[in-house]
Amino acid sequence: MRRVRRARPEDAAEVLRLRQVMIDSLSGAGGSGSAEWHAESLPVLRERLADQDGDFAAFVVEHPGRPGALAALVAGTVEYRIGRAGNPRGRVGHVFSVATDPDARRRGYARACMEGLLDWFRARGAGHVLLNASPEAEPLYSSLGFTRDPDPSMRLPL
Repeated sequence: MRRVRRARPEDAAEVLRLRQVMIDSLSGAGGSGSAEWHAESLPVLRERLADQDGDFAAFVVEHPGRPGALAALVAGTVEYRIGRAGNPRGRVGHVFSVATDPDARRRGYARACMEGLLDWFRARGAGHVLLNASPEAEPLYSSLGFTRDPDPSMRLPL
């Protein structure tokens, strides 16, 4: 198993590449989704990856067959929401990006990265963790203890 580590600013371009892999797989674009947004996102992501004490973290595994490339990525944030029973401090982890290079799948890399992120959430006092799961990824998340919630989510583009 490759070693999981926290992503660093110099990983930003690879983090964006893997995020695009995830976006393309969810949209059915088959790898043809536009990456024009990467140039604008890159400096912001580098800044966020440099902030080791902030509310954002990404965990990665380096690709075994391609030096300088990443094989897997898991990223998330800790947010504050008003406390409630079961989470009186109101700290909530949110996983929003899980991706593995197609040629590096089924090797446990995403699981290892997810375990790193879950440890990070625990260290920051998150009372629970939220994520959206594709049907293909649901067995991984279930094996880590995640359960399905009724999803009342709505979205407003600004």
